[in-house]
Amino acid sequence: MDVFGFLNLNELALGLSNLSMFPYFDMAHYIISVMSLREQPGALEVSQRSPFACWFSSMLYCFGGAVLSALMMADAPVAPLSNTTNLLIASLMWYLVFYCPLDAVYSVGSVLPVRLVLTAMKEVTRTWKVLGGVTQAGKKYKDGLFVMIAVGWAKGAGGGLMSNFEQLVRGVWKPETNELLKMSYPTKVTLLGAVVFSLQQCRFLPIQTHHLIFIYTLFIVTNKTQMMLLGSSSYPFSAVETLVYKTLFVRPLTFSPLTDSTQSCCSSPNRSKPNGSASVQEQKPSDTDTDTKEPDQSNPKDAESSKKTD
Repeated sequence: MDVFGFLNLNELALGLSNLSMFPYFDMAHYIISVMSLREQPGALEVSQRSPFACWFSSMLYCFGGAVLSALMMADAPVAPLSNTTNLLIASLMWYLVFYCPLDAVYSVGSVLPVRLVLTAMKEVTRTWKVLGGVTQAGKKYKDGLFVMIAVGWAKGAGGGLMSNFEQLVRGVWKPETNELLKMSYPTKVTLLGAVVFSLQQCRFLPIQTHHLIFIYTLFIVTNKTQMMLLGSSSYPFSAVETLVYKTLFVRPLTFSPLTDSTQSCCSSPNRSKPNGSASVQEQKPSDTDTDTKEPDQSNPKDAESSKKTD
């Protein structure tokens, strides 16, 4: 892009695209993921009651995206766990966060400056996960836009999308916390990244890959750090998202024209009484009519009976 050349950001974008995630960025991802699990209600009790269940939940937090994307691509779900080095590092981070003496690791990681750095590093790994999922789906399903979006979204936010299954491992069942019903910020921003990278891979966006990596990484890191500094769950673009949601998905009409026209016809003065009651009243003869009604003279039997009565 001309803007990157004008601002001399081409080298920075290329350097970021060639940045290796192992081991430091992966370690930051594992630490933040396990710390997020520890902050869930009842997680500490599970860690004391069943360390294996706690470890399994931690691995779902760390490798949930890779497992879910593997299932979607008809691969072995245990394939992400075949990397012994990453699995051992994640297990070490789990042990230090939950069982370190005096909670030293968790206490240091909870300090705001340290957590800001670790969170920013984790958000950098999100970019590579989304791009990896999109690229993986694009190789198997060329120009399959929706498949690329789904796999990229699953690989980048699989830990959140599998939260209900992870809760079952800890003996908790909260179906109302389903990410599809109420998406969290990581799930939303990952979906946005999956859409953007899929459009770029399908050549709908005229931008180079390393430029898009730089823009998206800067976007998610800035938003996440700003949310942590403000101490709020709402992110800077939440107002824009609400406006777009109300514009596209909320019905502007709160009534149905067909229903209202039917109700207006039924509520008109001429239709105030039901047809059945009106017909009954019209057909019901009055008492005076029965008294003054004369017999039909055309029938001889009726004429004779009338003469006898007279």
